[in-house]
Amino acid sequence: MSPVSRSLPPEGEAPGERIGLHSLAPAPGSRRPRKRVGRGEGSGTGKTSGRGQKGAGSRSGARKRPAFEGGQMPIHMRMRKLRGPHMKKSMPFEPFRTHTQPVNLDDLAERFEAGAAVTLEAMRSRGLGKRSGIPVKILGRGELDKALTVSAHAFSAGARERIQAAGGTCVVVGD
Repeated sequence: MSPVSRSLPPEGEAPGERIGLHSLAPAPGSRRPRKRVGRGEGSGTGKTSGRGQKGAGSRSGARKRPAFEGGQMPIHMRMRKLRGPHMKKSMPFEPFRTHTQPVNLDDLAERFEAGAAVTLEAMRSRGLGKRSGIPVKILGRGELDKALTVSAHAFSAGARERIQAAGGTCVVVGD
């Protein structure tokens, strides 16, 4: 047997011992012991236990807010706002933006036969618009050369135009 093909046991194991859950250990140097604070000056974290001298951070019960950014202007104040009274429309509008799943015409053309009824369930079964609870919007990328009856939550103007030009119909559903 050549020395290259022979496998050596990991460090600390006897030759022939099986590797299993009982012999698993983290890689050497990957784990550090936890810091034990307040255990005398010789430990490096005695006296004030790494909290400094005075101030709110040195007191018991002191903690930062979850979104505290160290005094920097917080993200909810940096984000743009809409005008209006204090309601959803005037709050930062990224969290309240409506989301839709895009489905393009070229996807419909390659997955459906001419004259087929394209429903939400039919699209889902063919891998389109799979996220449940999120409206499906048909977009106009690609060409459509067959008549389809397409049911979706919304249609772009270009998609509606191309579907109707191919002899199909657009049905808006409200889930």
